Amino acid sequence: MYRFSVASFAPACRLVDAAVAAASLVLVLIMMNLPSGAWQPASFLEAPISLKYALLLCGTALAWPWVFSAFGLYHFRELDNASIELGRIAKACALGSVFAVVAVLTSVSAAFGMRAVLAFWLTVTVGTACARAIVRSALSAATRRSANAHYVVIAGTGPRAVRIYQQLTNQLSCTVLGFVDTVGATPLLAAGPPLLGTVNDLEQILASRQVDMVHIGLPVRSCYRAIEQVISTCERVGVESCYDADIFPPSRGRPVAHDTAALLVSRKVVTDDYRLWVKRGIDVAGALIGLVVFSPVMLAAAVAIRLTSPGPAIFIQERVGFNRRRLKMYKFRTMVADATARLAELEHLNEKDGPIFKIRDDPRVTPVGRFLRWTSIDELPQLWHVLKGDMSLVGPRPMAVRDVSRFPEASLMRRFSVKPGLTCLWQINGRSNTSFDRWIELDLEYIDRWSLALDLRILAKTVPVVLLGVGAV
Repeated sequence: MYRFSVASFAPACRLVDAAVAAASLVLVLIMMNLPSGAWQPASFLEAPISLKYALLLCGTALAWPWVFSAFGLYHFRELDNASIELGRIAKACALGSVFAVVAVLTSVSAAFGMRAVLAFWLTVTVGTACARAIVRSALSAATRRSANAHYVVIAGTGPRAVRIYQQLTNQLSCTVLGFVDTVGATPLLAAGPPLLGTVNDLEQILASRQVDMVHIGLPVRSCYRAIEQVISTCERVGVESCYDADIFPPSRGRPVAHDTAALLVSRKVVTDDYRLWVKRGIDVAGALIGLVVFSPVMLAAAVAIRLTSPGPAIFIQERVGFNRRRLKMYKFRTMVADATARLAELEHLNEKDGPIFKIRDDPRVTPVGRFLRWTSIDELPQLWHVLKGDMSLVGPRPMAVRDVSRFPEASLMRRFSVKPGLTCLWQINGRSNTSFDRWIELDLEYIDRWSLALDLRILAKTVPVVLLGVGAV
């Protein structure tokens, strides 16, 4: 979940600033090397690349964030005024243009002169200002979406909890579901959210409701152990917790400071930084390519389903996704049309432990459906969910509401703290041949070990697993 804070603003701007600087330098080099000012890009592209210019380009891209950092351009709190930021950008670009002077001093043909340095300074200044405005707009929009989607529980019922409630509702437009406290106290609000229970009830509350964050408003001195209990419960269930900036010992949650009226610190249970932007870019590209490449296969599958059994080609099932939100997931129908209604009569044949239901020779599966499952073609419509942002290419598989309602422990809910995916560690480690406990273990391992490299390894290993139909039921 993205926030307009140093955690997201600074890394995003570093990448954007370096990219704009490199692009501006390339643009100026192209313009300065065009014969007689004519637009002949082909001749420029055919020209050999000078080692000097290649080093200049790399040096500029690498040094640019350092120069901008020296001017405080990654200190979000100091850049509330657009004119202040623009002034600092102009000064930083002027200093950064000194790197371009190297090309002037070493240019034998004088093709890159002081006029080119001036053009570079103007180009990079305007380009950076525009790019940063776009970054700010994107981050602000993401923050508004996050805030509007926030469902919050407040731990505490005293003055501090009331202050947090007023901040959340007035400044961030969050929906406060209610309060919990160490005892059955009454919130100090004439008309407000109800008391949901005590701190001991929090785990059950988080498991049974859609809660994005728990804000802690308990007094530190008298309720220190209760605060630790709240944080521990949130980490176990996979819900972000947030508290005033008091010092706590480190644990699985990663403290992140937020820019609000009062300094708050949240303990995140999942990775939440600029790498998620890269992951999202990979998801969008992969989904678009997949939908285009597999469109003939999807069309053939839809036709085959309609010709061989009555009912729609697409099966829509409500599943539990990111942050325990309900997701109407699309799949190609592989069973008879009344398969859901017939589930109760087959429960006694369940071959799996835990809450999940699987039988190898399910009589509800159609002949075409069996082939679609073996080849995983039935999962292809979920590329649309990936493109929309409801799912990712890699992530824990979305589970049926029936299965989630039978989870034996609230701590298993932590698997829903990241976006569900088409494939994950479970997919490449036996799929339906894996026990429920091992499935959850692999999901939590993925969340704790997540990296872009791990995603790429899982995608690469998914291909042979799908081709061989390993664990498909």
